[in-house]
Amino acid sequence: MYVDRAIEFLEKANNELEPELMRAPDARRLMKAYAKAERLASFGLAALARKVADPDQVAKVTGTSVGKARETVATGKVLADSGELSMALQQGQVSLDQASEIAKAEASVPGVAGGLVQVAKKESFNVLKEKARAAKLDAEQHNGLAERQHNARSARTYSDALGMININLLLEPHVGTPIVARAQAEAQRLARQVSREDRESFERYLADAYARLLSGAGKGRAKRPELVVLVSHEVATRGWKDVRRGEMCKIPGVGPVSPQVAKRIAQDAFLSGVFYDGKDLRQVKSWTRSIPREVAIALELGPPPNFDGVSCIDCGNRFRTEFDHVQPKGRGGPTSNPNLRPRCWSCHQAKTKRERAGPVVI
Repeated sequence: MYVDRAIEFLEKANNELEPELMRAPDARRLMKAYAKAERLASFGLAALARKVADPDQVAKVTGTSVGKARETVATGKVLADSGELSMALQQGQVSLDQASEIAKAEASVPGVAGGLVQVAKKESFNVLKEKARAAKLDAEQHNGLAERQHNARSARTYSDALGMININLLLEPHVGTPIVARAQAEAQRLARQVSREDRESFERYLADAYARLLSGAGKGRAKRPELVVLVSHEVATRGWKDVRRGEMCKIPGVGPVSPQVAKRIAQDAFLSGVFYDGKDLRQVKSWTRSIPREVAIALELGPPPNFDGVSCIDCGNRFRTEFDHVQPKGRGGPTSNPNLRPRCWSCHQAKTKRERAGPVVI
């Protein structure tokens, strides 16, 4: 069989592989070839897992967890009904992990796989995962999502092997989002109190921040809006009863919320109105160092027309995103939408380092 011959060739390639003796460009080229081989093999795994159908057996054969095996079986079932996803995996254009994310969305929103396959080809895995998750949540918003979220809230604590206390919280989107924003603001405040040379990882300051907030000692306040809910005007004028196809009631970058929840937030909050003309809603410029509140709120929505929130344009990460000036402030760059791009902290620091180093002369 062809697969048996391919295995023989791969075994031979592995035996002759000596990466320490290779130049970096050759190593990158060969790594891409190995990745392509892995993707091609993934098609067979998913298709055959559909036939085997037993996650325990699939897990044993593949050496993965039962949970991962269940995903493989579910992906195989979707492959049978989605020609675009099946072809992409069969040709090695997407990985099994990418295919699994696409399959989850396709199961909830039939027909979405084609667009997500194109995203997988061009964007990072984080971007694909977010878009697949958003598509799935938007579809489930009309199927009792709010009630399921409410019933899914939970808290669990346990002590690990190091004696550390682990706290796992499942909170509804409108409850958890402002808490996360305050914790990140508090963590940034704690980090700024330490010199760069002595600064620890941000995750440690974030742990300290949550501890301080839970004890009532936290002082951090987010400069950016802690909670932004985007609601279609039709939802409000109809009495906040339901969300129909083509309408929105969601936290950008997080997901849908029920119109009843949005109404309670509207009654308790100072409202900011945003008008959208179909092209852009953020044509506001400022040459001050800080971002005006109106611009900050608009930027948090993400690009129209989907308004899926902001994520790093380099890696797709949503954690610790910052708005980076394309044309630096020191060179007269305005604080406006065309001159602001979201980047996570790591990518922002890397870009700043490259700019300070200047152009590379070859």
